[in-house]
Amino acid sequence: MKRLTIPAITFSLLALGLAQAGHAQVSLGDRLQSVEIMRNGSQPSTEGSADYFTGSVSINPLFSVHEPSRASGASVAFEPGARTAWHTHPLGQTLVVTDGIGWVQQWGGQIQEIRPGDVVWISPGVKHWHGATATTAMTHIAIQEALNGSPVDWMEQVSDEQYPAPI
Repeated sequence: MKRLTIPAITFSLLALGLAQAGHAQVSLGDRLQSVEIMRNGSQPSTEGSADYFTGSVSINPLFSVHEPSRASGASVAFEPGARTAWHTHPLGQTLVVTDGIGWVQQWGGQIQEIRPGDVVWISPGVKHWHGATATTAMTHIAIQEALNGSPVDWMEQVSDEQYPAPI
């Protein structure tokens, strides 16, 4: 791994001059390194497709894949009763619950409650779903990596019999 040593004051002045452009770039020979800031609200939200979600779901992109990394992330807001379809991730998925109360379940397992501050790791290839409870909204940050260009393999919807009714 190459290391770039720049005196702190020089780097600070360089960063200050480039900050107005939203990023700083440092050349390392033929390789360009940069710091990029994706401003909150700069990427449009999308509604979760009925092919992959049940109920009202809003997807707010946070970051997309930047080669050579394969990771992407989004903040996903589920209204009460909303949930994903069954799915797997070829390289796994991390969920960070930020608001509300939700549920996650792996195929054949018990439904587990998730709350703000909880971090959920779903291993590669594990069939699962996640979403809000029947009565409470839930938002989480979802981080996953793509394999051969795809971060997820979607399957059938979670049936009403599989999803718990309100208590």
